[in-house]
Amino acid sequence: MRDPSGRLLRLLSLLQTSREWPGAELAERLGVTARTVRRDVDRLRELGYPVHATRGNTGGYRLTAGTAMPPLLLDDEEAVAIALGLRTAAANAVSGIEDASPRALAKLEQVLPHRLRHRVAALTEAAVALPARDGGVPPADPGVLAALAAACVAHERTRFGHTRADGATARRVVQPHRLVAAGRRWYLVAFDEDRADWRLFRVDRVTEPHRTGVRLPPRELPGGADAVTWAMDALAGGSGTIRARVRLHVPVEEASARVTAWQGVLEPVDDRSCLLHTQSDSMRFLAYRVTLLDVDYTLLDPPELAVHLDTIARRASAATASFR
Repeated sequence: MRDPSGRLLRLLSLLQTSREWPGAELAERLGVTARTVRRDVDRLRELGYPVHATRGNTGGYRLTAGTAMPPLLLDDEEAVAIALGLRTAAANAVSGIEDASPRALAKLEQVLPHRLRHRVAALTEAAVALPARDGGVPPADPGVLAALAAACVAHERTRFGHTRADGATARRVVQPHRLVAAGRRWYLVAFDEDRADWRLFRVDRVTEPHRTGVRLPPRELPGGADAVTWAMDALAGGSGTIRARVRLHVPVEEASARVTAWQGVLEPVDDRSCLLHTQSDSMRFLAYRVTLLDVDYTLLDPPELAVHLDTIARRASAATASFR
């Protein structure tokens, strides 16, 4: 590749993949000598890209984290995905990004090729996001989310303040396991050391997380469950041998504002519907919980629950017969 600028961009694009490139392989891909690759790497470093090199037969080049954010090279699909993500960020369950998202989007759209601007504009015009309702779901703080995420990855004991549903606050010491997004809320799955048991914490009720620096061996959830399944069970009541799935005929964003955590946990399906997972030890109580739904729905399973729902429907119909 004779064009130095084009070759430099091609080299940068290769280095931005998550791998280490042997110098000989980079030289072959770029059609240059290993010496030219070394010079181009030095030019990238001068431009602020932290390229790390290792010596030896198995050595190579890779892009590492630096002290500043250098320009990124994105392919067409990546650029469109980021643009759409920024446009819908205001509807996310994270606070503090409402101002940053439009700024980042403006910078991205300024350099988007015309063909990509047209695709982003078409998708934006055809798709809309439901606005948050007054008194709706409180957003999570991005700083708290980032601190808890880092603690989960490092298996690091963490302290934080937590506000219960009744307004009481307390300091908790936990071993963070995973962050789970359910509907428009974020939850932390963690082992509570004071209570010697697993707990689910709403992240919007967590304040001042402090990573202690103490790393602990990873813990397994009870029964070998994964974090998503365990969180769904906890949100659906924490126990119960009878599980039900109900398709709600509204998007998950709307359902999040109309379905309480007591009724179950939501799972997105498409732009017109979502699933509600709920459970109980009583089929009659499960039917009662479903009838309190404030949206149109279809029972998927178990079929035995349909008998109890029919009984409730017949009684309600008979009770109002004189008004029809």
